[in-house]
Amino acid sequence: MPNNSFPILLPSILSLLLLSFPHGHHRRLLAAADATFIQQTCKTTKHYDLCVSSLKSDPTSLQASDAKGLANIMIAIGVANSTATSAYISSQLPSTTTTTAAAAKKKAVFKECADKYGYAAEALQASAQDLAAESFDYTYMHVTAAADYPNSCHNAFRRYPGLPYPTELARREDGLKRICDVVLGIIDNLGW
Repeated sequence: MPNNSFPILLPSILSLLLLSFPHGHHRRLLAAADATFIQQTCKTTKHYDLCVSSLKSDPTSLQASDAKGLANIMIAIGVANSTATSAYISSQLPSTTTTTAAAAKKKAVFKECADKYGYAAEALQASAQDLAAESFDYTYMHVTAAADYPNSCHNAFRRYPGLPYPTELARREDGLKRICDVVLGIIDNLGW
């Protein structure tokens, strides 16, 4: 006859272990388990280091109970990134007093890019709503769209060979694409 007392004793033993630690140490033990969950989740993404550092920089990630919660945090990071990039591009627009053809081209391209990053933020916000509704295919679609909007911006610069693509914008484009890659990697693990 099997001994069924083991399952009953296990929670009691864990409680005793937690009580035997000095005050606060059990919190570190539980936080370490949460950090491990983050690391395991991030291993499934293309950009492990970005995933771990981004999630660890957000204090709410340690309370995330599942990959869906971590995906939401990364989506919020993507929205912040897109919004900040749109604002940055808008701040780089030439003044309206400049009337040269080159200034007009630059202004048009920068305005288009600011709009594209605004659309990326909107797509990511839509993906968060889709994720909450567990419409993972739509979540994936919106995140993919958000990752593609920077390409449209880059292509706008290519239409004007005399207008160089700013290094800072290239860095921000790469950053948003990487964030979206991480979100997509996490979504892939939701079993849809």
